[in-house]
Amino acid sequence: MPRKIFRRWLPDPQQITNHRGLRWLGPAIADPYLFHINRTSVSKSFLIGVFCCYLPLPGQTLIAALLALSFRSNLPLAVALIWISNPVTMPAMFYLSYKFGTWVLGTPESSNFNFELSWDWVVAQGSNIILPLFTGSLIFGLVLGLSSFFVIRYLWRWKVIKNWEKRKAFRLQRREQNLGVSTPRE
Repeated sequence: MPRKIFRRWLPDPQQITNHRGLRWLGPAIADPYLFHINRTSVSKSFLIGVFCCYLPLPGQTLIAALLALSFRSNLPLAVALIWISNPVTMPAMFYLSYKFGTWVLGTPESSNFNFELSWDWVVAQGSNIILPLFTGSLIFGLVLGLSSFFVIRYLWRWKVIKNWEKRKAFRLQRREQNLGVSTPRE
């Protein structure tokens, strides 16, 4: 069952609720729905996690945690999926988001892109980059998040049906063996 796969990788709910850094959340973190591993909770967590990993903002983890709390999805999974955007993948993700955002908005790309580590550069380039980057990131996050939501729901259902069919075939086989082996009573 898919539940076993996720249980193997996710932390124990007791560890999370007893963590010193999360005690300030109080009863909100003690909600059992935040740790359920079922088709609905896992698919919502994939939607939240994949959407938030495309946000070009600091604090993606906090945003994902707050969304998981408000939508009552699996909190550890939603927060773990943020790491799709890690220091290795983030430049490519945000560059593609920026390129897509410029295409959607019909704005020209920034041609003189000479990076400087100064506040003046951030202010000057920020006005050219921020809107296309946010537009592309939001679209990619929504499309890929919704896609992952539906793919997880479909795969989970497919696996459950496959397990049912396997159990049904096993029961039929066992029944046939029992009928063929049994001796008639006198």
